[in-house]
Amino acid sequence: MVILDGYKLTINDLIKIAYTHEQVKIKKTQWRKIEDAEKFIKKQVTSNRTVYGFNTGFGALAQVRISARDIKRLQHNILLSHYAGVGKPFAPELVRAAVCLRINTLIRGHSGVSEQLIKNLVAILNKDIIPIVPQKGSVGASGDLAPLAAIGLVLIGKGKVLYNGKTISAKKALRLAGIKILELKPKEGLSLINGTQFSTGIAGLINHIGIGLCDIADTHGAMSLDALKGTDTPFNKNIFELRPHPGAIKSAKNIKNLIKGSHILKSHKDCQKVQDPYSLRCMAQVHGAVRDIFYFAKKTIEIEMNSVTDNPLVFPDKNLIMSSGNFHAEPVAFALDMMAIGLAELASISERRIFRLLDSKLSGLNAFLTMKPGLNSGFMMAQVTAAALVSQNKILCHPASVDSIPTSANQEDHVSMSMNAGLKALEVLENTKYVLAIEIFCACQALDLLKPLKTSPALEKIKKRIRKLVPFNKTDQPLTPEIEKIKGIIEKDLIK
Repeated sequence: MVILDGYKLTINDLIKIAYTHEQVKIKKTQWRKIEDAEKFIKKQVTSNRTVYGFNTGFGALAQVRISARDIKRLQHNILLSHYAGVGKPFAPELVRAAVCLRINTLIRGHSGVSEQLIKNLVAILNKDIIPIVPQKGSVGASGDLAPLAAIGLVLIGKGKVLYNGKTISAKKALRLAGIKILELKPKEGLSLINGTQFSTGIAGLINHIGIGLCDIADTHGAMSLDALKGTDTPFNKNIFELRPHPGAIKSAKNIKNLIKGSHILKSHKDCQKVQDPYSLRCMAQVHGAVRDIFYFAKKTIEIEMNSVTDNPLVFPDKNLIMSSGNFHAEPVAFALDMMAIGLAELASISERRIFRLLDSKLSGLNAFLTMKPGLNSGFMMAQVTAAALVSQNKILCHPASVDSIPTSANQEDHVSMSMNAGLKALEVLENTKYVLAIEIFCACQALDLLKPLKTSPALEKIKKRIRKLVPFNKTDQPLTPEIEKIKGIIEKDLIK
């Protein structure tokens, strides 16, 4: 059980909720704040004061005053009209993350929603009712409006959901789960969609997985290093004391420990080679720089996870309502763009190691790591696939956050494009998993070709795990199923 209070949610908590369906509960102290904010809203509605989002239109229609009899209808209408996303639906874990984050911001007591709305959101999350949310349609300012509208619709019995493995109507799912359809109160429709929670949810999951991929890159790189008869000297701690970037220190220590005790390493101790190529020698510097990007991004993401991103904001204790721009997802867009660049670099240097493993002139091994080059093509196309993925990553790493296009009749004239940044980063993440899977696939083959020499005990253990699913490649065979199996192992390790 994860206790939500609006202040202390971590990325590790979010991973548990998103992937392992950890239940959530609201901290008791927050219910009073939620109640106070709701009462404050009621006073504003009866005061005949014009307040954005309570009794006005939205965006460029903010100057239109809404009559008292239409206030409830207004909140339903914003969910209906803003459900305009298109494309494939988000994966369930991303939707669960977004629902969790929306709860976490609303319980701070600055949005003015009712206790019942919060309880219904918690019930949807805990009973694993997954709204079907199209991926495309958010510009990351005024919040992730279209994606969050898809979640809000479910509360009023509209739209489709995934429930017990089947896609059914939200109305039916709510009935089966024993959750009553919500009648929205003033400002509640707006409060459901005004926020950065989809972009932030994507960023949180990518951050956790990306940090894990840095460890995996160290492991796979160490295996390639040994297979290519590289030296461990560049990973000596004395070197990194002179340039103490935390990520590089961590990666160097990992690689040094992983290769410790290798018989292959000892076998070429007195060879004539002076230096290894950059893809081996500079591995810790590159992997470490990626780590540091992810450490930096983590701070930004966790601040956003525990922030109030609604508009307008209510301050019951100060008797204030203030229009704001906290829904603008520029910090999240920057974090996502940076993480995509970092992931692309992990894949890029990994592909260079794959290339060296396959080129007999560079590796000293059989051409394309096959027993009978010519008759067999071996791992030739695995490197081509890695090259294609790395090249696609380069295209995807153009930063979305430097783009903007005006919306809502120029009222929303500068936007963050955080969702585009998130969708690109998700694709780069997927490509990078595949490249790292191809690297260890090739490295295991290379190490087996070096027998009877053995790598380190740590790397032998990892190779043995791979070999349980993917045997030594004696002759040509389809490579795709084997790559997919290894990627599956990687993904299993990333979600802990």
